[in-house]
Parts: sequence; C-alpha cells; structure tokens
Amino acid sequence: MKHIAILGSTGSIGTQTLDVIRMHPDLMDAVALGCGKNIALAEKQAREFRPELVAVYDETAAADLKVRLKDTDIQVVSGMEGLIRLASFPGADIVVTAIVGMIGIRPTIAAIKAGKDIALANKETCVTAGHIIMPLAKAQGVRILPVDSEHSAIFQALQGRADSKIARIILTASGGPFRGRTKEELSNVTVMEALAHPTWTMGPKVTIDSASMVNKGLEVIEASWLFDTSPDKIEVVIQPESTLHSAVEYEDGSILAQLGPSDMRIPIQYALTWPEHILSPAKPLDFKSLGALHFEMPDDETFRGLPLARRAASAGGSMPSVFNAANEWANAFFRKGGIRFPEIYDIIEEAMDHHQIIKCPNVDEIFAVQEEIDEHCKEKYG
Repeated sequence: MKHIAILGSTGSIGTQTLDVIRMHPDLMDAVALGCGKNIALAEKQAREFRPELVAVYDETAAADLKVRLKDTDIQVVSGMEGLIRLASFPGADIVVTAIVGMIGIRPTIAAIKAGKDIALANKETCVTAGHIIMPLAKAQGVRILPVDSEHSAIFQALQGRADSKIARIILTASGGPFRGRTKEELSNVTVMEALAHPTWTMGPKVTIDSASMVNKGLEVIEASWLFDTSPDKIEVVIQPESTLHSAVEYEDGSILAQLGPSDMRIPIQYALTWPEHILSPAKPLDFKSLGALHFEMPDDETFRGLPLARRAASAGGSMPSVFNAANEWANAFFRKGGIRFPEIYDIIEEAMDHHQIIKCPNVDEIFAVQEEIDEHCKEKYG
C-alpha cells in the first residue's frame, strides 16, 4: 500500500489524483490532503477518503473546515506551517505537489528533507528553485517523479537507457486555443477564448499560460533541471492533437516517443506507481478516430512566452524567478480584464529588463524577487 499526501487536492491535478486513488484502493490511499480555500470540496474529499490530516492555506477557511469536520477525527491545520506539516507528514510515502505557484517551494523542500518521494506537478518549484531542489533531492536519496504529461513522457522514454547519450529532448506543445493567430488577432481575444483549450482540461492559470506559450517556456526550464540537460538541447514542437506527449532523441538518431490520450490521470498514475504501468481510469487511445499526427514549429514572434523563457534560462540565477513572477502577475491581471492578451509578454519583458540578477538565490531571496516584481508591476501597470 502506497500512502499519498496531496498538496492541492481541490485543483485539477489534485482531483484527478484522487480519481486514480479511487480506482486502486488496494494499492494506494490518501493520508493527507491540502488546499487553498475551497473547503466545500475539501470537506467532501475528506469525508470520502478519510485522511488523517487536512491542511488549508487560508486561515479563515481552515477554521470553518475544522467546524465542519468536528464529527470526525481528521486533524485540520492551516497556513504555510500547515502545508509544511502536510508535506512532511510521517504517514506519507509520496507527496503530490499539485498546488499552483511559488507557494509550493517551501512545502516541497520540507517533503524532501523528510525523505518523501515527490510527484512533481508544481513546475514553479523547479523553474525558480531547481538549483536548490535537485541537489537536495539527490543528497536525501529522494526521487522526483514528473507529473506533467510532457515531462512524464520524457521520463518514460529515458527508462532503460543504460549509458545511451541524449542528443536532444523534443518537448511537444498543443499550440493552445490561438494556434495560427497573428499578433493583430491576439490583441482582441477575450479571457473566455483564452480559457477554451482545445485538448486539455486544466486550471485557469495554467490554461492561460498554455495559450501564451509561457507554459511551454516554464516546461523547458523545468525539463533542463529534471533531466540535467541544457535548455539548448530541448526543442519545442507543436503537436496539435496532444497525442505524442514528448520524445527523446539519442545520439544514434533513434527517437523514443510516448503517445497516449489527452488525460492527465495517465502521467499522474505513473508517478504514483513507477516503475509499473497498471490499468488507469483513462480511455485507451483510438487510432481509428485519431487518423493522423501533425507537427509544426512554434511561432516565436507572435507567441513570445517561449523565447522569453529561453532568455531567462540563459541568464540563470534569479532571472527565471523574475520570468515566473512577472507572468503570474500578468496572467492574473489579464484574467481580471486589466490588460490585453499580448501585454502579458510586454510585462514579462519589462520586468526582466528592470531586474538585477542574483547569481544563486536562496529561498528567501527567491520570494523577495517575487515581492519585488509584484510591487514593480503594481506601480507601473496599476
């Protein structure tokens, strides 16, 4: 039996993780759940899965949930301290880091220090603190098992590679809802259009990042840390059917690719059951209805999220944190109707131009950078 703690149980990845657990009650259970403030769903999950601990980041929401669950023996904790307690919970074998944003950094570090394997869905952790996370995991003997469909595909393509040398990593992207649009057309797109992803069901922040190709830029940086590979050896290819999830090319020219339906429960489950592939809740891939696979190269002039991410990766130090923090601010501001879609790129680029790089930031400095960028964006853009 594998005992699982889920940081972000009420979000898209968290609820799908519970789908996997629900299908395999003889193999795994949820011993701890954590969320931001969605206590209605958190209560429902707690009553179904009966975890020992529930962590709620919002203090007021946590107090409410504590009252709601007073007829149970489930312990409710709150704040960042509560998330850290969840991440280092003694009864857990593996922690699913499914929370969105840099808030996931400190709990992930706590989980690693407690010797927990990490099913990593929080890409900001590697983007901003990969230089801290990866050496720490190695020192603690902790496995980092990727949950993103693309990184899971790369991870699977690398299994059994022995001493083979990687020529390049091929990271696929769907192209999002605006694939093929011009710069002029992007100026008039709405939030609802940006949230209408053609192949994946994700949370709003990640869906907007996918539309801007910022998400793929974040994934390039994350992949470079996860697989100890230079960003220059990671090529992004548009695969609009979202069926070929990524691939690895070896020095002999052979390419190993992972294909499957557009269902996040497959990579989630593999992270929880590695190295075993077992029956999943996802429907099998239907080649008859699929018909064909198509490939395109990204339009970096129109969708500047990817080249800006490569610039941040090349600069190193605190610059990926700037890229991430500025995007988080711009993404949220766009969803509120404060800016047009292309201005997301302008805000990120201006923040990067404004920043003085810290060569090897510690955790406190990473969060100071985020605060610096938030204040800068508020002053400049309202």
